Amino acid sequence: MATHLLADVHLTGADDPNAARLNAYLDGPAREAEAVYVLGDLFDVWIGDDGSLPIHAEVIEHFAALARSGVPTYFMRGNRDFAVGEAFVSASHMQILDDPVVADLHGTPTLLSHGDVFCTGDTPHQKFRARYTDPRWRARMMKLPLWLRRRLARRARRKSQAGKQQKAAHIMDVNSDAVRETMRRLGVRRLIHGHTHRPADHVLEIDGGDARRIVLADWRPDQAEYLCVDAHGIRRAAID
Repeated sequence: MATHLLADVHLTGADDPNAARLNAYLDGPAREAEAVYVLGDLFDVWIGDDGSLPIHAEVIEHFAALARSGVPTYFMRGNRDFAVGEAFVSASHMQILDDPVVADLHGTPTLLSHGDVFCTGDTPHQKFRARYTDPRWRARMMKLPLWLRRRLARRARRKSQAGKQQKAAHIMDVNSDAVRETMRRLGVRRLIHGHTHRPADHVLEIDGGDARRIVLADWRPDQAEYLCVDAHGIRRAAID
């Protein structure tokens, strides 16, 4: 059996076409997986379990059904859904992962990450990341009234969109030196991540040997896929 990995679905609600795609995957191919890893930004925004669980209840139930069927499911917070909490964990039956984390995927130690930790050239985002990865900051945010969290989320989204228009493309991509340093320090030769919306398979050199950096695809109206990893290698599987 293969391990499945996906990221950057950016679900907006039950009427999102990708919600139906994801539900079909969870009820179908995912049932044959050894495990399923979601590496962040499953949701386009998550303002807290109290406000977002009802909006995404159907998809979350499909994840829970997958877990009940015996397939381990893992979730890594992204920069859009950093606020998922214990109610989400209870409802989805998913296990929360640190970012980054090393997992043994069919005999190969593999570094898994949402990916924004390596975008070191994007200073404003790194300042935001330092906040959203702090459990104390998240706890303070979740104490704000729901209406205020909605307003802050809308404002942050507008600010993010405006900021992207002003940033050079390379700034929003990963920094190769940061990737190499982390992989060298953790003793791994394979990294799988999302976030950048630039699906590709990169070969890089670390201490005289080849290493791989595989970028997961973001889901779009004309593109939805997951990564399959087993003892024989890696392949991308499209979802209709």
